[in-house]
Amino acid sequence: MNNGPLLLFLLSFGHMCTDIVQGALPALLPYLKDRFSLSYAATGTILLAAHLTSSVIQPLFGYVTDRKPFPVLLSLGCLISGIGIALLPHSPSFPELIAIVTFLGIGTAAFHPEGFKATACIASVKRATGMSFFSVGGNLGFAIGAPTAIFLVSRYGLRGASALFIPAAFAAALFVPALPHIRERIAAVAARPIAPADNGVRHPLYAVSLIVLIVVFRSWTQLGLAAFLPFLYREELASNPGYVASLLFLFLGAGAVGTLAGGPIADRIGHRRMLFLSQAIQVPLIFLFLRASGWAVFALAIAVGAAIVSTFSVTIVMAQELFPRRLATASGTIAGFAIGTGGIGVTLLGMVADRYGVPAAAHTINLLPAFGVLLAAMLPIPWKAGP
Repeated sequence: MNNGPLLLFLLSFGHMCTDIVQGALPALLPYLKDRFSLSYAATGTILLAAHLTSSVIQPLFGYVTDRKPFPVLLSLGCLISGIGIALLPHSPSFPELIAIVTFLGIGTAAFHPEGFKATACIASVKRATGMSFFSVGGNLGFAIGAPTAIFLVSRYGLRGASALFIPAAFAAALFVPALPHIRERIAAVAARPIAPADNGVRHPLYAVSLIVLIVVFRSWTQLGLAAFLPFLYREELASNPGYVASLLFLFLGAGAVGTLAGGPIADRIGHRRMLFLSQAIQVPLIFLFLRASGWAVFALAIAVGAAIVSTFSVTIVMAQELFPRRLATASGTIAGFAIGTGGIGVTLLGMVADRYGVPAAAHTINLLPAFGVLLAAMLPIPWKAGP
């Protein structure tokens, strides 16, 4: 019986439920800032605590699961994320809040490496396409988390955000009966002999270092915009929270479209070419987005969101192809930096906002994809069509 499609769907669904929590955090920042009377820089440390935790720990989880598969981390990762978001609104002080979001980050760190590895083993052919299907769950989670958090808080107060525990706990329960089948798929792939990678790359460590840096700038761009959009539209957030919720949903939700399209396109035109083009198009799109008004704001939010996230699965696959014997470690490193370093970027942008204002911090984001273009041009990977 071929249960591969069902397992891929479950992995994508679990990814969605885990990242609903991650997507909710930027939308909760204005409320947490007011509750604890924080500066913009201090507010950024909330994301930093959650994301840096997963950035540091995620490659370690990947290293462990490469040595011995632990599919149970899929269920535990969902559950820990859910418990973290349930506890967050009840934080009595700022230090306790930081401790809780750090705990929440551990759930993200546990889930992603095993999820990426399982997906790679189940969808071994056209891996970028299969990875896109898994990644789109995370994109949808980010998109759903932000407007859901705003709805819950505007209706029930900050404590309403605890309801985000429900989807995470539900996904954790669904994984339990599927774990033996996932373990079987991973074991089957591990038993196959792995031929040396023929990708034309003589210095894989140098190549993966450049990919990590590109991911860093991409993460700063996405989370920077997600975190500062509620502040840019602070008046609308107070008088018409649905406006900001819709804008965040379109921006983050477009990442799902970008991910679904990006994987197959990369398989067709080549991963490096796709990475370069996606970075290049972001520069004019973000410039226009930050200066737009009316309906153009929503249209450009979709375009920018799709462009930023279109290479998420592509960079995972590129790292896996460079290190085919370390699928979870490679995935955990890229995904860890993708999630973790965004918190560093938001904190630095918060310092800019404290000194020069929120608009200045937002416009600084426009420089980030330009650095990504330069790094993509330096990649020692052939400009060839994908496999």
